[in-house]
Amino acid sequence: MNEFNLLRIAHAASVSLIGLALLTMAVAAQNIRKFEGLIKARNGDTMILQTSDSRELVVVLTDDTQVGQEQGLFKARRKEMSMAALIPGLRVKLEATYDTPDRVVAKSVSFKGDDLEQAQKIEAGMHETKAELEKQNAELKAQNEALQQHQQQIAANQAAIDAATARFGQLDEYYILDEVTVYFANGKVNVDPKYTSQLLALAEKAKTVNGYMIEVKGYASSVGSAALNQQLSEDRADAVTSILLQQGNVPLTRMLAPGAMGESHPVGNNETEQGQAENRRVVVRVLQNKAIAGV
Repeated sequence: MNEFNLLRIAHAASVSLIGLALLTMAVAAQNIRKFEGLIKARNGDTMILQTSDSRELVVVLTDDTQVGQEQGLFKARRKEMSMAALIPGLRVKLEATYDTPDRVVAKSVSFKGDDLEQAQKIEAGMHETKAELEKQNAELKAQNEALQQHQQQIAANQAAIDAATARFGQLDEYYILDEVTVYFANGKVNVDPKYTSQLLALAEKAKTVNGYMIEVKGYASSVGSAALNQQLSEDRADAVTSILLQQGNVPLTRMLAPGAMGESHPVGNNETEQGQAENRRVVVRVLQNKAIAGV
């Protein structure tokens, strides 16, 4: 066989391989589906998506899943984000392939910055809402006891109590199983080594809990500007999160997005040095979804 014929055969084989590769890519692209909806629940590497047509879809997250925030006037740019940003209440768009009729594997997940901010505000206000509902529930019970002789009024109060209890259950979906508080010096973001063993012990305990999630929230005292304190609280939360991820080997899918709470929710009097020291903190909690716990 002469050299010319060999070149023709090699060229034909190359064209066939390119055609096969393009066909494979086309088939893969046809299998990708697009979905939009609200994250209803999150458990590690899976989440429940309430789609725009009101059905629930199980979404599997993998190490290859790309997470991004849409940016720009026409949402044409994407900022790569951590998987920890995928929290309940966040509205997302995703591209995925079907695993079963009600289960998909996510290739990419995207969301708007405004939607993430709104979901984080809902999560941050959950504990305050819980306290308010407990207060309302107690008031309704007191009215019920005072009006026992009026059966009709008792029934109306009981209905109000049941309604408050139902709302309470929707907002308070997690048990707090463990908690560690890390304190910081004024203006500092480095974690004192004495807290490392406590954080690692919390991480090990968390791994024994079915469906656990870890919540990290950073705070600051009111010393200095509000903008500086907001950044300090964020940097402190990130420093503690790094220890849990790198030394505690906590999977990223088990971490909720770190919360930067700034000067909000002080536990000490900011007019005193002792109170300021109490407010410069990061609170770490091990959470378990009540549905997973069987409640």
